[in-house]
Amino acid sequence: QLVASVLSKKAAAGATDVVIDIPVGPTAKVRSVAAAKRLCGDFRAVGQEVGLHVLPVLTDGTQPVGRGIGPALEAQDVLAVLQGDPDAPSDLRERSLLLAGHILELAAVVPTGGGQALAREILQDGRAWTKFQAICRAQGGMREPLTAPFARPFNAARGGRVARIDNRRLARVAKLAGAPRDSSAGLVLHARVGARVEVGQPLFTVHAESVGELSYALAYATEAGEIIVIEK
Repeated sequence: QLVASVLSKKAAAGATDVVIDIPVGPTAKVRSVAAAKRLCGDFRAVGQEVGLHVLPVLTDGTQPVGRGIGPALEAQDVLAVLQGDPDAPSDLRERSLLLAGHILELAAVVPTGGGQALAREILQDGRAWTKFQAICRAQGGMREPLTAPFARPFNAARGGRVARIDNRRLARVAKLAGAPRDSSAGLVLHARVGARVEVGQPLFTVHAESVGELSYALAYATEAGEIIVIEK
């Protein structure tokens, strides 16, 4: 179902070359390298049958990429990267450049090994932002992402180093807050794997369009155990 869902959209849009990001991690959709390699084979085989040149790329799925989880919050991350905001999530920027580099090489725009450098140049000189705005205009115009009327942090119960993050339970918090149905709902992640946190420091902030959904999401986060595991 995953392969059919992804590749049918690319084929219907008239794509010829497709790069597929496959994050691998214990709480990602694909949990092992072995499973990822099997999925890569399926993507390539089906792609060949429908006229697509598919390049699957295995990436780190041990934690979310970017800070936002939820439509508007993820859009804010994307805009920050495209606009060159110095506070933009560096992991999202680097993942984007990695994948963009692969597609530039796959489409023979640059020789193998030169794609990421060209992608970085296009981002840094503003061409990526200009093109993004043109794409938005072609689809009815660009609008600023909405801001949820209610937000509350979820704080660390103890200090230490962030050892791991449960992506699935974190996504569950965002869903209970209303995402993706409510476009401004979700959460913003403040803690990354390897970072040190203090007692009471916000690990993530939940955003919701109603007080009830905000309370529901925070209650689950409290009862679910360590969604963000902190070790001394």
